[in-house]
Amino acid sequence: MMPDTTELEQFSEEFFQDILSESENGGWREDIFFDKFTEYLTDAGEFNESIRASYQPASGQLRVDGYCGDPLESGSAGEPDGPLTLGLIVLDFHQSGDLVTLGTRDMNAIFNRLMRYLNSALNPQWRRSLETSDPGFGLADLIATRWSQITKIRLFLLTNKVLSNRVDGKTAGDYQGRSVVYSVWDIKRLFTLTKAANGQEPLQVRFDEKPLHPLRALLASAKDADNPVYLIAVPGNDLAHIYDRWGTRLLEQNVRVFLQARSNVNKGIKRTLESEPELFFSFNNGLTATAEHIETEMTPDGLNILSLDNLQIVNGGQTTASVYAAYRAGKDLSKVFVQMKLSIVNPKEAEDLVPRISEYANSQNKVSQADLFSNHPFHARMEKFSRRILAPAQEGSFNQTKWFYERARGQYGDVQAYLTRGEKNAFLAEYPKNQKFAKTDLAKYAMVWTDKAYFVNRGAQKNFAEFAKEIARMWTENDFQFNEHYYKTLIAQKIIWDATERIIPQMEWYEAGGYRSQHVVLAIGLIAEAARQRKKKVDFERIWNAQSLDDAFERVIRQAADAVHPILMHPAQGYRNISEWAKQPRCWEAVKALHVDWDPVWLSELISPQEEWARSRSSAKEQRETNGIEYTAAVVNAGPDFWKNVEQWLVSENEGDEKERGCVNVAASMPAKVPSDKQSAVIVNLMRRIEKVGCPYRLKL
Repeated sequence: MMPDTTELEQFSEEFFQDILSESENGGWREDIFFDKFTEYLTDAGEFNESIRASYQPASGQLRVDGYCGDPLESGSAGEPDGPLTLGLIVLDFHQSGDLVTLGTRDMNAIFNRLMRYLNSALNPQWRRSLETSDPGFGLADLIATRWSQITKIRLFLLTNKVLSNRVDGKTAGDYQGRSVVYSVWDIKRLFTLTKAANGQEPLQVRFDEKPLHPLRALLASAKDADNPVYLIAVPGNDLAHIYDRWGTRLLEQNVRVFLQARSNVNKGIKRTLESEPELFFSFNNGLTATAEHIETEMTPDGLNILSLDNLQIVNGGQTTASVYAAYRAGKDLSKVFVQMKLSIVNPKEAEDLVPRISEYANSQNKVSQADLFSNHPFHARMEKFSRRILAPAQEGSFNQTKWFYERARGQYGDVQAYLTRGEKNAFLAEYPKNQKFAKTDLAKYAMVWTDKAYFVNRGAQKNFAEFAKEIARMWTENDFQFNEHYYKTLIAQKIIWDATERIIPQMEWYEAGGYRSQHVVLAIGLIAEAARQRKKKVDFERIWNAQSLDDAFERVIRQAADAVHPILMHPAQGYRNISEWAKQPRCWEAVKALHVDWDPVWLSELISPQEEWARSRSSAKEQRETNGIEYTAAVVNAGPDFWKNVEQWLVSENEGDEKERGCVNVAASMPAKVPSDKQSAVIVNLMRRIEKVGCPYRLKL
């Protein structure tokens, strides 16, 4: 459905005003436009990461604005030796929120500039003419280094203009034996993306349209089942075509998608595809998939699937990627069939049910808690804090606000969708736009203060995976440490991050497209290291109370930025691309070794670990009491009949120890007996455990 013109105009104006507002704090508008636009597309799975690399010579004949990461790390096949995709990004930023049309001639001209950059990047003489610190050189050197392995090129044009209705696409081409695919993301397409229920463009696979074919299927559930299940043998070529079109969008609910695991299983899959394709169906475990809507037809030969909405491969990402790798390598897949178990899930139940299908489908293999972290209770607790805790009013203001944590992408907009203008203004006064943050934001704010700060420069998804491992481990040890004090510390870290993003572009050595994000990470990381070396802690509570940084802290950010700049811009021997250098432990070690005469006022504001521990301990005690109240309320609300059923299930399945069964027995005896807070905690932990072994009873917390 086409977006309403008035709504689109409003979205375009708000999007531009957000960029304008951030730029007033010192940022370059095109840098901010790049960051905001690519954040949406990374979340939507259009690419795995986006790195700013701006090269725009005065001649205007060639241009590049960024790329989609090292092809070797974000290669399309998921195999170390598989085909690689080079993703390049070019911008067309209109300096206004008005709707302006982008026509065919201008679109082609922009893509031609990007192709001329690619052509120049492969010319050794041209590369030698650039300064090694120039982002254009770093990207060109990376392209030249990876060129022999690259088999596909994806070119992205991002614009806040509206693509003309007369432009029906741009035909895929070929360059030096590599396929070239063009993708235009205009403001209308971005608006549609943000309006989608799950924060993404609708993913509809039509099997009744070429190059695909209707899928033969068997119904493997009751005809009137709420969530029908089908068994399918998917032709290898069809699976490869689907992955070629949708990529990692198919794998978003796969708990392994962040890990990009390499294993011996991949080698076995590859060997079977190459030497015994007709046995692939017999040897391979196949796929577990979900979809939110199915269209079928009955034929004389049996049931055919014509289309699927929001198809998700929740187990079998390695299989899918390996089949695609064989397809890209020109292997004959005509004898390859992949078995698929497909569950149709009601969209209203998808947020809860699909992750559970994903978790259980992967339980046959070892899956860490970090793999499942996207659905971890950590996020629910942070969300509760963000909706409840008022931030102190800033100096000179009487208004108290809150920080909005988006546990699911798009929540901030969804809350406002049906508000009146007055209600929306009240909401925005309570939750200002600049006080919104998402899961991957939270991970970078926290990780940059650890001794693994360089992970933040490896991109949102890889950093999130590393953050998840640590938080999942800490939560298992003691979830009380994730309390109000932790939340306020997190907000203070965001305040520091936002201030550093504002200050970096103000430095005299900074140029547009000049590695802002990498500078931010290393500068904050150095400040954290300075406190660690002195066995001190930053007083995050002071920052929370002020909701801003004092002059001393801002001076320290400038000191840190000046100190890390030479390290970042002069990579060690063996590294030529500055963005890739910033991801390395060796770069981080060089930063940690720096000596800086830190501002004495800032040093005096650092606190002892004992003082920080006392604050956290006090908050942990409050969290323990809060948990007890919440757990008891959940157990009581479930009612005695629920617990009688659980009690019978525990006996029949021989689950639960004596203590756990005793606590459940108390709950089943309500109202004669009421579980204590401690007993309720035992019951809650029991229910979390037995859910993973197939208990049909779920406790709502």
